[in-house]
Amino acid sequence: MTLRAFQKIDNAMANAVTDGVFPGAVLLWANRNHVFYHKAFGVTDIRFGEPVTLDTVFDLASLTKPLVTALAVADLIASGQLSRKTCLKDALPAACGTSKAEITIDMLLRHRSGLPAHRPYFKSLPAPVPGIAAGKCLRQLVLEEPLEYEPGSKEIYSDLGFILLAWVVEHLSGVRLDTFVNDRIFAPLNIYDLFFNPLCSDLTRPEKDKSSLVFAATSRCPWRGKMMLGEVEDENAWAAGGIEGHAGLFGTAAGVHRLCCRILHALENEETKVINSTVIRCFADTINGMGRPAGFDSPSEGNASSGRFFSKRSIGHLGFTGTSFWIDPDNGLITVLLTNRVHPSRENTDIRKFRPMIHDLIASAYKDNIQE
Repeated sequence: MTLRAFQKIDNAMANAVTDGVFPGAVLLWANRNHVFYHKAFGVTDIRFGEPVTLDTVFDLASLTKPLVTALAVADLIASGQLSRKTCLKDALPAACGTSKAEITIDMLLRHRSGLPAHRPYFKSLPAPVPGIAAGKCLRQLVLEEPLEYEPGSKEIYSDLGFILLAWVVEHLSGVRLDTFVNDRIFAPLNIYDLFFNPLCSDLTRPEKDKSSLVFAATSRCPWRGKMMLGEVEDENAWAAGGIEGHAGLFGTAAGVHRLCCRILHALENEETKVINSTVIRCFADTINGMGRPAGFDSPSEGNASSGRFFSKRSIGHLGFTGTSFWIDPDNGLITVLLTNRVHPSRENTDIRKFRPMIHDLIASAYKDNIQE
């Protein structure tokens, strides 16, 4: 791989910081067996100017959906406690008699449930205090939410469906979502830099000491009246105490990469005790003309965030805070881009243009390396 290719990527990342695309970032890209690039840029917090390092922890936002909730559901399917065709009423008794009763697990995973994209439930909770009580209230509001379309008839990306999926995981397993994913997936894979950060004593596990970690700041939130630092950016997840199915995961680029490697190996039909290959390959398949895999995203037609060169079989996801990962099973390429683009304001959307460009540079450099 040429020094010039690396320099182009270095320059693009450094220029993005200078141009205000994001204050700070970590970029990692690799293949099945080797990390080619892992560098940090910019600052964690514009107020203090502390440099981002490879160990900086980012709010991963919606990467929670594929890396936590979808993998937890996959684990339950692999163990026979659930199937993709299971109706919500059969997995979650609270759904019986509601408009959500006949929605299948697969519909929820593929954003075909009939649920709207988002609702600001946090505004209607009794008090703006995060915790178990608020989380239960929030989930009940999702269950009572009117459907916007016939389940299965089309696709609308929805946080709400993954809130219900987290509820399913907790009901069937008998443990909290963060405990389940840590005990069943992260710890067995020796991944300790992916975690939830509970916001209150009724959710905190004493063994999780995060006092030495450095978090990348996110937005200055008018509702919470402060700059968000080490607390989940998403208001609904915050109200639930920092642990939900659609958001709440924190982590490093290295942690995301290690989990992506295991997902890639499963896609390549490598059986493991942790991630079931058969189930993940079913998740990665698109069905009935719909473009989205189960629990993940795929490159969109036109201006895909993954750029022009990732194959159609690629899976990945974006996070609202400026995070993303992509896995291309056709050539084994993995990319992880973690940024705090919402710091200090969510109005900064320049990353939409930046993502395709940086992924094109990465894919071109990787292709050149393969051909050398």
